[in-house]
Amino acid sequence: MRLAGVIGVGMLAFAVSQQAGAWSQETHRRIVLDAVQYMKNNPATTRYAKLAAWAQSGGVTVDQLAQTIGQSAYDVDDFQDTYICGAITGDCQRAPLWSLAASLAHYTSFWHFQNHTRGADVHGNDFGGYDYSRMAHRGDVDELAAGWLWNDHLDDGSGGMRGFFSDGSKYNTYGITERNYRIGSTSTAQMYADYQNFPFQPIDNLAQYWWSQFLSRPTPQTVGYVLHATDLVQPHHTWMTSGNNHSAWEGWVNDYYYSEGFNNPALVTAALQDGTFTQCGSTAATDIRPLLTQGGAYSYRIGGVVLSSTAHDDRSRIARQAIPHAIAMTVSVLNCAAERVARVP
Repeated sequence: MRLAGVIGVGMLAFAVSQQAGAWSQETHRRIVLDAVQYMKNNPATTRYAKLAAWAQSGGVTVDQLAQTIGQSAYDVDDFQDTYICGAITGDCQRAPLWSLAASLAHYTSFWHFQNHTRGADVHGNDFGGYDYSRMAHRGDVDELAAGWLWNDHLDDGSGGMRGFFSDGSKYNTYGITERNYRIGSTSTAQMYADYQNFPFQPIDNLAQYWWSQFLSRPTPQTVGYVLHATDLVQPHHTWMTSGNNHSAWEGWVNDYYYSEGFNNPALVTAALQDGTFTQCGSTAATDIRPLLTQGGAYSYRIGGVVLSSTAHDDRSRIARQAIPHAIAMTVSVLNCAAERVARVP
């Protein structure tokens, strides 16, 4: 951490409390509940019967199953799996000192982006994740966080990278979290030696890791973790910025979610029918990333205005496109999941 980060702590706490985050956790939950309700109301065009059979086999109602999946989509923001370590002290933490004032409290959120402003990343992913050095639209939170974390390294376990004074490893984030999200790509620990150059893995790789866990042993929790990837339909996550009205926009969406009818079933039907998402065939997909990336391409195409405008009409217009598509993405993933569980003995 450099001196500018220390001087700016108070300013940083204020800025982050205003601007950092993902879809709010409650919005993630609502999207799942609305998707399951949509499937219930449209059994002829969804795999609702198979989803209901899965719930029955587990001794729960469909609504209880939806609650569990929704809670798991909510929980991803609280994962305790990412530690960043001080360049001087070597001490490793999973959140900055100013996190108590922030809506983005944990470093795990850095894995929740897919950069559509650039091409392939250094890992070989078609679209990379959060990367300060490759950011086309840095906001105040991005700049201030970089000032705080400058030259800090990702925790890579005891005996790995260290600070000037010590090796304060608490969790091998590189050897566990980054490895899990490395799917189909390559990494070295040195890529994570200096925060300002970290090439975080994209959120579709996070979702694919949990999808593989779901395919191996289907549970409501693992498919819920996959569904946190509706962050891809939040434009800040594809334009790649933690600033530029990020948290304020997401809080606004949650506040107006019902009163503005962002979950209108007719809009969800239109989103399912407009060709944005590939639907599962009779056999569930083994790689969910292409479907998820379609949502990222959509939000990048339609949503850039919310980075600069706070006008109610602009936000409402984008939310009336983004939220129905997030629900449609969820229906699409749940259709795939239902096909999978229907084939489990």
